[in-house]
Amino acid sequence: MSIAYTITTSEPVNQQIYRYLRRDIVTCVIHPGSLLSEKEVSARFNVSRQPVREAFIKLAEAGLVQVLPQRGTFVRKISAQRVADGRFIREAVEIAVVRRAAQEITPVALMALEHNLQLQRLAAERHDSQAFLALDDEFHRLIAESINCLLAWETVENIKATMDRVRFLTLSEVSPPENLIQQHEEIYAALKAHDVEAAESAMRRHLQEMIMTITPIAERNSEWFEAP
Repeated sequence: MSIAYTITTSEPVNQQIYRYLRRDIVTCVIHPGSLLSEKEVSARFNVSRQPVREAFIKLAEAGLVQVLPQRGTFVRKISAQRVADGRFIREAVEIAVVRRAAQEITPVALMALEHNLQLQRLAAERHDSQAFLALDDEFHRLIAESINCLLAWETVENIKATMDRVRFLTLSEVSPPENLIQQHEEIYAALKAHDVEAAESAMRRHLQEMIMTITPIAERNSEWFEAP
């Protein structure tokens, strides 16, 4: 855990620690199967153990860590089944969102999506995977925001932590950002044309890519995945 993060007074400490640890787990800075020590994390952030303990609980709820009595807290290995389940739920929610967005999206919302796509291209050119993933999330959030339904994105965000680790691994190994940007551009074009069926098809193809990429990723990183 070598990346330095700063704790501020702008939000509760436990939420900041949760967000930082989640980022490190998703980007595999902290490897699947690793032991997380309350003492070490407390020292890293220079805080008491209580907010660390609360962050661990939230990570466990997100399916990223497992607390084993008398043994400690471990980063969960990646479960292909949880990835599949998460994608199934995400697809159901986001298909409904994009269909409605294709009917209701405004020019202002389309401009926000176009700007986001420009930033995605810049992140891809810089080979900045973390920035690209954040922009990927923002692209989907903006679509939900365009129909005034951020709760839909919050629902997706709460169930996609395990999916995010696979997403990060695919960027460098199987599904480069350029492919994902093209898929996002297809979604954008369908929204701009107010073509409901094309928007659904583009979103479905985009979200199904993860299922196609998880097998080669698991084969290349077998020690990070749960046994089938």
